[in-house]
Amino acid sequence: MAQAQETGTRSGRRLGRRILAAPLIVLFLILLYYGIGMILVHEIDDDPDFAQRVEVPAGGSAAVALAAALIDREVNRNRWVGNDPIFLPGALLDNMPAYQSGIIYALSRFAIELTDELARVRGSSQIDPDADAAAGRLKYPGDVWIFEWSSTPVQPSSESQYRKAMEALRRYNERLGAGEAVFDRRADNLLATLDRIASDLGSASALLAERIALGSRSWIDFEADDVFYATKGRLYAYYLLLQGLGRDFAEVIKERNLGKVWDQMLATLRDASMLMPWVVTNGDMDGQFLPNHLAAQGFLLLRGRTQLREVTNILLK
Repeated sequence: MAQAQETGTRSGRRLGRRILAAPLIVLFLILLYYGIGMILVHEIDDDPDFAQRVEVPAGGSAAVALAAALIDREVNRNRWVGNDPIFLPGALLDNMPAYQSGIIYALSRFAIELTDELARVRGSSQIDPDADAAAGRLKYPGDVWIFEWSSTPVQPSSESQYRKAMEALRRYNERLGAGEAVFDRRADNLLATLDRIASDLGSASALLAERIALGSRSWIDFEADDVFYATKGRLYAYYLLLQGLGRDFAEVIKERNLGKVWDQMLATLRDASMLMPWVVTNGDMDGQFLPNHLAAQGFLLLRGRTQLREVTNILLK
């Protein structure tokens, strides 16, 4: 009987240890799931040669083809993570969703210009339906999942709206190649588009300046990386779009002898979009040991914007 009691005591101890270990095992598996998942999902895709691999339909616009290809890459190939629910590892990422949102924001600004200027003949002609549809879809917030209990139970997800924008851009380019749509390659249209991009870059520089000022109050700034990567995404998208516009308006650039200035502008925007430090820091502007990556990004951004203004000044003459 004593032996049976001892055996029961040992079994009870083993069971107790297992019960105590169970939460630790579950916690370990959760950390493993999120840790590995975040590594697998995270992708800051800033390939500078992406434009060279994008096919442009005959008679279509290179800039529009690039816009559609960027949406396809970020939503379908790299996967959109800005709206991931908490049970997916992407929900814990912040740099990648900020970067993707920056790309979509730049594309939405371009789509507005496409609707208002490029895809119509002067301001009195009809708005192109596909360009207008793309512009509207790209304004959709990037953090909307299919379920949102604070408003309606089921709603369109962010990626579903961006896919429809991509499809609209591709339809427009197909119609353009078939002669059923307009892409007005006039110098004043290029000027208006570059003005919009320059204005948006000015807005981005203001956000950088605001974050730099706020970050100077503390040694560690946990918001600096979000601003940095959102700006990086915007710069990268504009760098690619301007490559496409350079192809679309090749005759205008040649006639106005803009080749050298245009190439210098692209080189600066490329440098700005390629910045990617291991850790984004927002130190003092005159600090000795802690760099300010926002200031470095802002310098290249403003240099590219200045060169963009040089192009528009030449177009005005």
